Amino acid sequence: MDRLTAMRVFVEVADAGSFSAAADKLDMSRAMVTRYVGELELWLGARLLQRTTRSVTLTDAGESCLRRSQQMLALMDNVEEETSSHDGALRGQLRITCSVSFAYAQMAAAVTDFLQQYPQLKIDLNASEGVLNLVEARIDLAIRISAEPDPALIGRVLAPCDSVLVASPGYLASYGVPALPADLAAHRCLSYANFGKSVWRFTRGEEQAQVSVSSHFSANEATALMQAALAGGGVALQPTYLASPHLADGSLRVVLPDWKLPGMSIHALYTSRKHLPPAVRALLDFLVDRFATVPW
Repeated sequence: MDRLTAMRVFVEVADAGSFSAAADKLDMSRAMVTRYVGELELWLGARLLQRTTRSVTLTDAGESCLRRSQQMLALMDNVEEETSSHDGALRGQLRITCSVSFAYAQMAAAVTDFLQQYPQLKIDLNASEGVLNLVEARIDLAIRISAEPDPALIGRVLAPCDSVLVASPGYLASYGVPALPADLAAHRCLSYANFGKSVWRFTRGEEQAQVSVSSHFSANEATALMQAALAGGGVALQPTYLASPHLADGSLRVVLPDWKLPGMSIHALYTSRKHLPPAVRALLDFLVDRFATVPW
């Protein structure tokens, strides 16, 4: 039995709390995952997991084995990365995370282009609206959109992130085109639950305006709101990286184009500058170059 693989399988089961979830993530059968964990328990002579019909929990021996397994896997990853630097190739696996909308609009294509340059690398992309703990989730790089990123993390700015109000031509034909921010009170508004759900702020030169939004429909994911706007559901607050293709083809129109919404930045965040793996550094440099001329 490959003991390193068994450790990796055990760690995934412990993280997921489920044999089935670990099997899906590892692209293995559940039977193979069970076999690897069983062989590891046989090798160590200890039960590592308590299994019930609904959950999997660690025993005391399992807690100890989990720490040691994580250390061993991290050491192995470092050995692979250091060895790869001698022949110019990058190997191993990177774990990255970003929002669902940014994964859909930008990161999926960016990762594909990056892997064409480094075919021996593997990338696991966790697209999520939740803020993951990078250490606990073993994330190498987080792409987050914020005005103030977590000060405990190291970061590089990849690009600005502007937002616009958009609506479909059909909706505007039916409900009229707002001329001023105050006009939005008479419109069906689609708002992002995690940003500007209740209040939209605008500037135009020296003018400032603030509108209390009574959302007709809110969601915690920008792509869902974009689809609602495309379907004629109302006026939506959207990041330009997501809305730009629809503005270009005319399926959406900018609402209040003279008024500017608060801007944010797209950050690449990681836990420490010390011993930054070559693959993470390569991906960082790639993303900085890719977004230097913002495509949206």
